[in-house]
Amino acid sequence: MKFLEGKTPTEQKKILAAALLGLVALVALYLAFGRSGSTTTVKAPTPRPSVTPKKTDDRPIPSVDEQDFVYQTTPIDYQPGAFGAPDPGRNIFAFYEPPPPTPYSPTPIPVVTTPTPTPAPSPAMALMSVNPQSIYAGSPGFRMEINGDRFTPDSHIYFNQNQLPTTYISPQKLATDIPANFITQEGPRQIIIQTPDGKMYSDQYMWMVQAPPRPTVQYIGMIGRKRYNNDTAYFTEQGKPTPFGARLNDVVGGRFRLINIAPGEVTFEDTTLGFKHRVPVAKGAGPGGGSGPVFGQPTRGGQRDNVYTPAYDPSANIPGVPQNVPRYVPPQPQDQKKKDPAAADDIDDEDDGGPE
Repeated sequence: MKFLEGKTPTEQKKILAAALLGLVALVALYLAFGRSGSTTTVKAPTPRPSVTPKKTDDRPIPSVDEQDFVYQTTPIDYQPGAFGAPDPGRNIFAFYEPPPPTPYSPTPIPVVTTPTPTPAPSPAMALMSVNPQSIYAGSPGFRMEINGDRFTPDSHIYFNQNQLPTTYISPQKLATDIPANFITQEGPRQIIIQTPDGKMYSDQYMWMVQAPPRPTVQYIGMIGRKRYNNDTAYFTEQGKPTPFGARLNDVVGGRFRLINIAPGEVTFEDTTLGFKHRVPVAKGAGPGGGSGPVFGQPTRGGQRDNVYTPAYDPSANIPGVPQNVPRYVPPQPQDQKKKDPAAADDIDDEDDGGPE
């Protein structure tokens, strides 16, 4: 080969390799594109004529005003989910990346700590006892002694929040006078010892004013004697089936002395305490519903000459007194004596309860 003359063996090898590579490239191009390079004639299909010609829309194009009117009157039906539109204000290019999960930790239970209460300071003075320990309501004024400890000369006794003149006897005893108007009603009373500046004080002491004992009988009526001599009052008491009578100065219930008898009420005096108690007549004690009877004695003529309170039936039986017991006959006027001399002769002015 003439184009190889004058070339070194190395150069010859390079030229042969290049030629061989070119040949290989041409073969590859032929295999890839050589077959399609040949021209083939493709027949186009013959169009067939349509049976009915296509109708064209001959409606006029709407004007600008008509288009604006349609846009203004047509409501907007915005449904993002129907057309796959993004939510308002959402960036479709922003991807949410959830934060990394945190390890589980239980909800802490709050610990409630109760503060330690501060103990109240102990009173500087001690009030231990009161003499007397109690008293009855309605008693006269009396002297009270307070026993305790750490009392000072300027300490005062406060009785139901009323400061009383206080006598300092010793650090363990004080005394004062309680007026009668402080104990007219029963119930508890508060006693406190305190200095004028309020820095030293004692605990409060509840002292009791007791209700005095009262008669438990019920006054139902009386028998009136001549010249108010031996008047008898009648009572009922729970637990006793029949009424019982009592005269002036009789003691009822073991401690109540009868000191006054009247149709409307009786008065008792407590033999131990000296209290006086008024007991009114029981309502409806008599059949007529009156305030209580003062019984008399029927005369021989059958007429009744009784002295009684209004609205009471004088023919009623005397409670606890049999019917055959004679009753007092009050003095009759002179004209009555003339009409009935026998009845006048029967009157005994000195008899206090009838013929013996």
